[in-house]
Amino acid sequence: MLTQLGFFVLGLVALIAGAEALVRGAARMALSWGISPLVIGLTVVAFGTSAPEVAVSVGAALDGNPDLAIGNVLGSNIANVLLILGISALIVPLAVSEQIIRQEVPILIGVSALLVGLSADGGLSRLEAGLLLSLAVIYTVFLIVQARRGSAKAQEEAMHELPEPAGWDASPVAQVLLVLGGLGLLVLGADWLVGAATHFARAFGVSDLVIGLTIVAIGTSMPEIATSIMAAVRGERDIAVGNVVGSNLFNILGCLGAAGLVSSTGLPVSEAARDFDMWVMLAVAFACLPVFITGREIARWEGAVFLGYYVAYTAFLVLSAQHHAAAPMLSSAMLSFVIPLTVLTLAVSLWRHRRAGA
Repeated sequence: MLTQLGFFVLGLVALIAGAEALVRGAARMALSWGISPLVIGLTVVAFGTSAPEVAVSVGAALDGNPDLAIGNVLGSNIANVLLILGISALIVPLAVSEQIIRQEVPILIGVSALLVGLSADGGLSRLEAGLLLSLAVIYTVFLIVQARRGSAKAQEEAMHELPEPAGWDASPVAQVLLVLGGLGLLVLGADWLVGAATHFARAFGVSDLVIGLTIVAIGTSMPEIATSIMAAVRGERDIAVGNVVGSNLFNILGCLGAAGLVSSTGLPVSEAARDFDMWVMLAVAFACLPVFITGREIARWEGAVFLGYYVAYTAFLVLSAQHHAAAPMLSSAMLSFVIPLTVLTLAVSLWRHRRAGA
């Protein structure tokens, strides 16, 4: 038990150091290469910080544990928005790029809805997993082409947003090493954290789906958590938001696509995940749109709402794992009342905002 606690502490240290290196390298890379910090956040940072999710989901699929593979992705996507953006916005209100509002969030909603639809028959076949992985490749190519077309404008924007590189990190080689070293520390730290936390949970008899939705999901989201919080602290807000949205897209398309392909029978999706967790993930994606559009930033109060939802969601999972009588009531309240009411409130806020600006 003491050994596992040691790995837990070492994992936290590695995550903090890795996040600092990754954000520093990615920000300098954006300026030096004339690429928008948002695109760097959506691709290099997002894909890199999703590496633990890929490793866990693919490994779980190969081990014949689809609940852990599915729960990891669903839980990570829910945590990325509610927990990570919630904490980051509490630290500093996050300005949201117009590209995120007009392009990435609608794509995220569409991809989340696609996953719900594909899983409605009880699982993801290898053909459907191949479709998801193909969409991941298409989306990445699209972003790269889009970034190349707008490179001149991105260079001008980056010059205003980021300080001129000076010293040892002005070298392209140093920037690449910072990114790669940061990613390596993030993956290593997440692996130590997940291993220790999963050991503790199984010792208390918690199910694999709940472990995947909570401990493993938060653990594999630790790179995103550390990176987005560090980016928010350093003022790299495009990287903070782009990392979360890009990671969620890649988790669905890349992680589940790869996990479904390596499994000989595809990925069966449990009834519990289909009836509740997937709908929470979809509702969270929808909730991003009005939050992001209103004032084009995530205000502190909106971050607090996100964080409150995550606490309620985690409480439901814990109560459900213990077969507590309050679990069904909390589930019904979240799906039929709390989330729709918040979306409606944010929609009204958006309408008032537009009316005031007219």
